[in-house]
Amino acid sequence: MTARNRTKTLKKVEVVRCAIYTRKSTDEGLDSDFNSLDAQREAAEAYIASQKAEGWTFLPDRYDDGGFSGGTMDRPALRQLLADVEGGKVDCVAVYKLDRLSRSLLDFARLMEMLESHGV
Repeated sequence: MTARNRTKTLKKVEVVRCAIYTRKSTDEGLDSDFNSLDAQREAAEAYIASQKAEGWTFLPDRYDDGGFSGGTMDRPALRQLLADVEGGKVDCVAVYKLDRLSRSLLDFARLMEMLESHGV
């Protein structure tokens, strides 16, 4: 075996900045110490951590819409998330389930188009 074969090539891993978006349609139970938004965030953080070797890291900013329906796009945290995507601050959006982003197929398609247009 030559020295060349023994040399490991190091793969440069680019950082993938992941935003975590959570939503619950009612505000019921949101005042408890550990609520649905926390559980969604914890699951997303665990998945992102499992992708650490690929460069994934979660952003500290919270995009939590507690008490907002998924049937509308008029949600404060979603608006902030989309502004951060447009501002180039986000490379990936993690959600517990797709319906956390939207309950409307048309709105979901629009969201995907917007995210993809920014390379997210």
